[in-house]
Amino acid sequence: MSQPAQSSKSLMQRILDFVEKVGNKVPHPAVIFLLLIASVVILSHVLHVVGASVTYQVIDPSTDKVHEVTASARSLLTSDGIRFIYTSLIPNFMSFNAVGLMIVAMVGVGVAEETGLVNSLIRKLVIVSPRYALTYILVFVGILSSIAADAGYLVLIPLAGTAFLSVGRHPLAGLAAGFAAVAGAFTVNMLIKPLDAILTEFTNDAIHLVNPSISIDLSANIWFSLASVPFLTVVIALITERMIEPRLGEYKGEKPNETGGDITSAESRGLFYAFLGMIVVVALIAFLAIPAHAPLRDPTTGALIGNSPFMNGLIAVVMLMFLVTGTAYGIGAGTVKSLTDVINAMTKAITGLGGLIFLLLIISQFIAYFNYTNMATIMAVRLADVLSHANIGSFWLLIGFIFVVALIDFIISPAIAKWALFAPVFVPLFVQLGVDPEAVLAAYRIGDSPINAITPLNTYFALVVGFAQRYDKNAGVGTVVALMLPYVIAILFLWTALFAAWYLLGLPWGL
Repeated sequence: MSQPAQSSKSLMQRILDFVEKVGNKVPHPAVIFLLLIASVVILSHVLHVVGASVTYQVIDPSTDKVHEVTASARSLLTSDGIRFIYTSLIPNFMSFNAVGLMIVAMVGVGVAEETGLVNSLIRKLVIVSPRYALTYILVFVGILSSIAADAGYLVLIPLAGTAFLSVGRHPLAGLAAGFAAVAGAFTVNMLIKPLDAILTEFTNDAIHLVNPSISIDLSANIWFSLASVPFLTVVIALITERMIEPRLGEYKGEKPNETGGDITSAESRGLFYAFLGMIVVVALIAFLAIPAHAPLRDPTTGALIGNSPFMNGLIAVVMLMFLVTGTAYGIGAGTVKSLTDVINAMTKAITGLGGLIFLLLIISQFIAYFNYTNMATIMAVRLADVLSHANIGSFWLLIGFIFVVALIDFIISPAIAKWALFAPVFVPLFVQLGVDPEAVLAAYRIGDSPINAITPLNTYFALVVGFAQRYDKNAGVGTVVALMLPYVIAILFLWTALFAAWYLLGLPWGL
């Protein structure tokens, strides 16, 4: 009775091992992206010569207006293309938001790590949490971390690896669970976040193309999101414990001494000081955000949640929180003797990013060149046209829409960029078919998220490879892809099944 399951498990293990082996034989990620740049240059010229183009409606993010545009393949080998390559090297890198977010966050996180706050917090979490609940807690927090935009990539993922290591579990399994939670469920949360405001605006602009009297608000998907968070928490945790950890086996690497043992009196004092530091930061942010007309509220609407200075600058709150609490911990625990120790911790954290910053320089050029050629837009519009003209009924059209979005996520990773492209095509189509626009937006959230964990165009994918190499020096792209594939498949299909049940039962999507 158990033989078929064992056989199936062995087959899956062999497939994942093959993916890892092949993936790790590819060159260094920087070399991969240099080869991709060369491929884009050549392919862009071929498409330019044959005159590839598409005409479509798009929402302009700066004006929220819908207008018709024609995108033609642009060659990087024409005079204009060569000028773009020559003049855009620095602008491409400087406009790459991931670099700034990473450096700012690591200023604070570096202090928290170097002073010992991170290790003490994780050990405290392990002590107070039942062992069986650790995975679920980390995954749940990872999903909720999207409220702070990309901070989860920089903070939660490495913490998950350290937490697993502290209880004798394989740290790569912790990294995988954290990455799946942060990336694979990025578009849902139990709170309203800045992304919701932008997606809602684009959806309303698209609705008004066919029915100006209908609009949705920020809470349009709140019930579905509230159900999705615990659902995905269970899915990701079970994949981690039932598939990823058994495949990885026992961790043979070095286990740092500081990750085990009870909390000492000095560490307890440090944690108390850190708690006081947290209260100070919370009080400061509350003073700047809660009162009417506070500077962190939207100066026009007075809103605090949604598209407001507070929500748009949460990475600064993350940095300040780790910086203050880390310093306070160090003072209490005796690991910080002077301000120089704090500055040295910041410097050490940023110095350790050198290799990754170089890689992001290469990636930023590839993404800029790829966007310049319009190849992603042409492919996305062609696929959208095929799906929108398919006579398969609204339900199956929604399911097909989820998978088209997932496919396009391989080449257009940012959620806002894809929705600006897809909303004017699919929202009016579904509205005319009698489908609630809230359902269309919910379907988009599902399609947009899972592939984030395996597409190299996710700007943080290389960062996760770097995290993995802390525990396995031979880890590479193949290692991370093999770890994440079970999550991607499970999240995409099971979350789609939840969506299908929700739709067929006629449950409300939001308020």
